[in-house]
Amino acid sequence: MSELFDAVDALLASRAVLPPPAERKRLRAAHGLTIDEVATALKVRRATVSGWESGKTEPRPPERDAYARLLDKLAELYPATPADTAAPAPDTEVPTASTAVPAPAEARTPSTDRASEAAVMTAPGNTQAPAPAAPATAPRPARTTGPSSTSGRGGPRKAAPAGTPSGGTDPRFENGPLAVVDVEDGQVLAYCAGGLVLEVPAKSLPALVDWTLREAELGQPKLSGPGKDADPLLVLTAAACERYGLPVTLTEEERVAGRLPEGHKVIKQLVRAQWQLTKRGFGPWARIYRPATGSERACVQLCIPSWNALDTRFWGTAGQLPPAELARVLGVYASRVMTPRGSTAVTGLELMTALHPPTRASAPDAHGKRHSEHNPGSLGKDAIDPVRFPPCEVPDGHPALKDLPRFHVRGPGEKLSEEAYDWARPMTDAECTLRHLVGIDVNMAFAAGANGLAVGLGEATHVKAPVFDPKLPGSWLVDLSHVDLSRVKVGKEWVELNGSLLPSPFTPKGERPEGPAWYATPTVAYAAELGYEVRPIEAWARYDNGRYLDGWYQRLRDAYLATMADLGVDAGLAPADFLAAMDGYQDRDPELGLVVSAIKATVKGGLGKLRERPRAEGWRPGEPWRALSRPTWRPDIRAAVISRTRINLHRKIVKHASFTGQYPIAILSDCVVYAADGPSPLDFLPYRQGKPLPGGFALGVNPGLVKWEGTQSVLWGEEVREKFSAPELNLARYIKDGTVTDADNGE
Repeated sequence: MSELFDAVDALLASRAVLPPPAERKRLRAAHGLTIDEVATALKVRRATVSGWESGKTEPRPPERDAYARLLDKLAELYPATPADTAAPAPDTEVPTASTAVPAPAEARTPSTDRASEAAVMTAPGNTQAPAPAAPATAPRPARTTGPSSTSGRGGPRKAAPAGTPSGGTDPRFENGPLAVVDVEDGQVLAYCAGGLVLEVPAKSLPALVDWTLREAELGQPKLSGPGKDADPLLVLTAAACERYGLPVTLTEEERVAGRLPEGHKVIKQLVRAQWQLTKRGFGPWARIYRPATGSERACVQLCIPSWNALDTRFWGTAGQLPPAELARVLGVYASRVMTPRGSTAVTGLELMTALHPPTRASAPDAHGKRHSEHNPGSLGKDAIDPVRFPPCEVPDGHPALKDLPRFHVRGPGEKLSEEAYDWARPMTDAECTLRHLVGIDVNMAFAAGANGLAVGLGEATHVKAPVFDPKLPGSWLVDLSHVDLSRVKVGKEWVELNGSLLPSPFTPKGERPEGPAWYATPTVAYAAELGYEVRPIEAWARYDNGRYLDGWYQRLRDAYLATMADLGVDAGLAPADFLAAMDGYQDRDPELGLVVSAIKATVKGGLGKLRERPRAEGWRPGEPWRALSRPTWRPDIRAAVISRTRINLHRKIVKHASFTGQYPIAILSDCVVYAADGPSPLDFLPYRQGKPLPGGFALGVNPGLVKWEGTQSVLWGEEVREKFSAPELNLARYIKDGTVTDADNGE
């Protein structure tokens, strides 16, 4: 009898009227089910279930019977309300319950973090109208697929998890800025940033590029009125590389060259299909294009993680994530910063140009035609002639220095040396009686240093015996050796300090200058602020100037704050609440933790690219190198930002010392270490009724405010210095976890 009943149930189910697609999504989401779970239970592909929910396809027996039974049971548990039955707007989504499970975040080692910051600011990158508002939240999406389609267009958008970045409102880029291309069960799938998964019909790489431009609807609107839309980005997994004839990893020779050889079969396929590669060739970040016709661009960028496109120093474990999770990480980054154009350093530099394009359309002429003209406030479209750069501002080997004798070492009077702090001193007897060494770290310090900073937009003018102007960007040869830190102005009052316990604000190593040296404007202005007269001997002044980096700073600040808020660290938290929120914040969503790291790397790397050094390529000292051909090769801008960042930090240190009598033990870049009785920053920061010392250090997530970096014992510090016979070993380098290796100290 039971068999008869089962047969009747099956017969009824086969004729059951299924609810509309939107209701199917609602019922699944209401029970907290993912598309993966439903697909597994029904023994179908994820794309199949997504197609049922989008209305692209309808289930057939025997899956229809089981699917109808599931929906009937869910409808009993979650009856529809009037709000549920209202017609949804196009491309809207049904909120789903969060299923995120915290996992350990990528650990960062102090020696890598601190020691590499100076390198990031100097080393070359790995060779990038107001923007749409960034999403308020970015919870972890389930690995779901979108509509099953063989048409090439990929079908309509599936319901993405609430807050997941998507393509925005521009219909040209409905599927978002990028896609991660993978192969599953023989089918090529493109995981988009909004949770959508498209089926890719392309059988070759040229066909994949063509499909991307014609049918994938990928890309990102321009960030500035005169700018250009971002080209679509395809991230190829190892499986996708195999499918399209690319090696999963590069050989040692290819890795050193940074590209595939010109005779590779895939490059030949592209040439036959009349596609071109940039001068960089087919490397980890390849650009494939055809010459633009009018205003229409035909360009696709490829990112290949297995070729180290996503450097672990800046992207952590992002390159090892599954396709859906990687699409989410890159999608959040793209929506809040921009579509990656290469390494984080390249992207940081490209963001400057995207926000300040070099040209714009002119007003109509007498015939009603518009022409390209210089965009005010930008660096222009032409690079400064290398030989016209001030010799003091350029690195060794630059063409402007070609007449110097071989092996000549430039001193402070010949070379501008604005770098981040690397300073430490022995502890005093009083400090040795305290129990703890506490490190605090300035959030987004170099971004904060760029905020509101006037920088040169054009060439410099050489001036003899100038009158110093703190508002004029430039480089100044001036003697600051007379500035005595034992007596300085703080605000309008003179204060007495122990100058021997303070680093000089004028040199990266904290040493007092011994004579005339070259400094950027913020450094000289600070000497005057401390109450001392400055008389420059000569200067390279930039009368054409502006706040070129303001928009860049604001874009990165907003990206950082939005992502930190998603991780539970909001602006405006009380000091104790902020410290609690920062404790393990990356563990709450490791993927967003990767985005935070990438945003920070974008700041430092972008500034470092302003003074990119030669990258081999047969270069010889005195000859120009490739980076010099960019308008954004501007070492003076980098120097000004670092100068201002270092001065901002010193100003807070002086303010803190004048109020508390406490002096730093060590400083490395944006990390400062103090001796204290307790293990928390609140044990030495002078808060009064929850308010910080005006002009001093303040706890908070905003750029320029500080967070806790780490705490070790005073005994640990003394033992480490004694072990390496280095009384001035920079403890800020190791304060986070206390690990010091022989390799860190050259042994």
